[in-house]
Amino acid sequence: MPDNTSRSLNGLKILVVDDSKTIRRTAETLLSKEGCQVFTAIDGFDALSKIADHQPDLIFVDIMMPRLDGYQTCSLIKHNKIYKKTPVIMLSSKDGLFDRARGRIVGSEQYLTKPFTKDELLGAISNQIN
Repeated sequence: MPDNTSRSLNGLKILVVDDSKTIRRTAETLLSKEGCQVFTAIDGFDALSKIADHQPDLIFVDIMMPRLDGYQTCSLIKHNKIYKKTPVIMLSSKDGLFDRARGRIVGSEQYLTKPFTKDELLGAISNQIN
C-alpha cells in the first residue's frame, strides 16, 4: 500500500460500532497504528451518544447487534441533518446480496465482510475520504 495512505488517515476520527469485543479491538489497533483517533461503541444506542460526543469523520457499523441493529443505527445517522454526510460502512459476517442491498437502502456508503484484513479496512476508509 502506498505511503500516502497513512498520512491521509492521520488524525481521522473513526467510530467502530460492534458488539464483538474482538472486532472492536482489532479495528482499534489497526486504525490507531495508522494515526486515526478511534472510538468504539458496543451497540447502536451507545453509538448515537458517541457520535454526538466525538463527531466522527467515518463510522463502521456492525449489522447484527442487540437492541438497535446496524440498519436501524445507519438509518438514524443518515436521517440526522448534522451527520447525514458522515460515511457509514456496514460490517457483517454475512456476504449476501440482500444484506448489501439493505445496507444501501438505509444509506451506507460501503459494505465490509468480517473478518476483514488490514488492507480491506484501510481501503474502505480511503474510498470514503479521498
